[in-house]
Amino acid sequence: MTQETNQSIDDALNRHARRMMQPVNHLRHLVNQPDRISRFMLKKAGMRFDFTRHRIDTQILSLLHRCAEVKAVPSRFREMMSGNMANPTENRAALHTATRSFSHQPVHVNGTDVMPDLERERKRIRSFSEAIRNGKILGTTGKPLNTIVLIGIGGSYLGTEFVYQALQAYGKSDIPIHFLSNVDIHQFADITRRVDIETTLWIVISKSYTTPETLANEMQATALITESGLNPEQHIITVTGRNSPGDHPKDGIMETFHMYDYIGGRYSVSSAVGGVPLSIAYGYDIFERFLKGAEEMDRHACDAPGEENLPLTAALVSYWNYQFLGYRTQAIVPYAFPLRKLTAHIQQLHMESNGKSVTTEGRELPLPAGYIVFGEPGTNAQHSFFQLAHQGQPFPIDFIGVLHHRYKGAMSCSQGINNHQELWANLLSQATALAVGRQSNDAARCFPGNRPSSLLLIDEITPENIGRLLSFYEAKTVLEGFLWGTNPFDQFGVELGKVNADRVRRAIARKNSGEDDPFTTLDPMTAFYMHLLSEERP
Repeated sequence: MTQETNQSIDDALNRHARRMMQPVNHLRHLVNQPDRISRFMLKKAGMRFDFTRHRIDTQILSLLHRCAEVKAVPSRFREMMSGNMANPTENRAALHTATRSFSHQPVHVNGTDVMPDLERERKRIRSFSEAIRNGKILGTTGKPLNTIVLIGIGGSYLGTEFVYQALQAYGKSDIPIHFLSNVDIHQFADITRRVDIETTLWIVISKSYTTPETLANEMQATALITESGLNPEQHIITVTGRNSPGDHPKDGIMETFHMYDYIGGRYSVSSAVGGVPLSIAYGYDIFERFLKGAEEMDRHACDAPGEENLPLTAALVSYWNYQFLGYRTQAIVPYAFPLRKLTAHIQQLHMESNGKSVTTEGRELPLPAGYIVFGEPGTNAQHSFFQLAHQGQPFPIDFIGVLHHRYKGAMSCSQGINNHQELWANLLSQATALAVGRQSNDAARCFPGNRPSSLLLIDEITPENIGRLLSFYEAKTVLEGFLWGTNPFDQFGVELGKVNADRVRRAIARKNSGEDDPFTTLDPMTAFYMHLLSEERP
């Protein structure tokens, strides 16, 4: 399609955006349309996506789907899943979806079918996790390894932590996981106070095995294990890229599992990155059920027609909100405590994937892509930032609801309803209040409304539904990147700070080795704080 066609659709959407600013199109009127639910709610792949409370109508939705076709967004997603190069700046495929494929269909990258490797790795994960859980692999003193400390940062832990916390509602973890992500020694001290080093398995996760924070924490762990009279080779395993510095054989490592260059860190939870710790914690069968839920949503995102496609429609709604209505922030508020780590994961997933200023061809975007993602679980969020949501700067919200709870104890009633009903009463009333607002003669009590939100619904917390939810947001993120014309799989924006940190790190090392004043090579402000840091404590 021609650039003029893209421009004509953008022009039409801009005209509709101006139309939606008119009072007659306030959400308080739109939500009362009799056919609103049938037109703006999708139920597919085990989930329901309700976008009735967005500032959108059938004309706009039709144009948005046309926009996706003109930009070849659905076909690019299918090509990504088939193994075509989706990450041009790094000359790589992007095949996180292949890690949860059970179809036995080949997926070729540069002429090689990657599925045998991935299937072999899944079998290794099953075998190793069962050996740990059954007590066949023991620590130095012959005791079973009954605790995990996962060392990793960013995509090496965020997705796994989300899934681990979510599945605690489904079934108690047999082997608890502690997540050591921060290089701050206070976190290391906090975790090591709560674990028995003698029975702890440390899982070090880094694709390149060059991440300074992760390597620093690994060295700290190795020193602690050794000081405790234990053998690191019986307490440390790695998940890393082939032939990285952390690949097996390596002194002090019991076992190594592989992730691949076509799997980005923030998309890696369904690979060995999440597979090893989650299979040890809950059992491989639970992890496989999670994978199969994700696979179902992957197939839906790939194969479903545009008007029935949940992740594509959600991506188009977000694109509309950002590009044409001017919203720059997105909140994710799960009204389900087990999903409390979802927002942190999606924050990295979206902002690292889509926080870009240029297209894949290197052209500067008129408006930088990506929006700020933040959030907290409901109802906590209501007592945190909902004042601003209702009466301050507006932003769209993804409400996430779970129909059926898994609590097995007695449920008491307060004001005639139980806790789960109270949760839902708050979720629905907040979404309605944001959309409809309230008029008042007292300006301080006036609620303007017209504030959009989605409701993403699952039946209950199960491994399959957590997989579907993860895949939904991964697909939505990728599809948004394709709409902007950016590469959602590179992350060069994190590099400059790392380069500067390396310069400071080298100066500190010279100071530690006895050099008189190596900080003169640094900028004045950094040098000031380095001198402050190196001063003797009184």
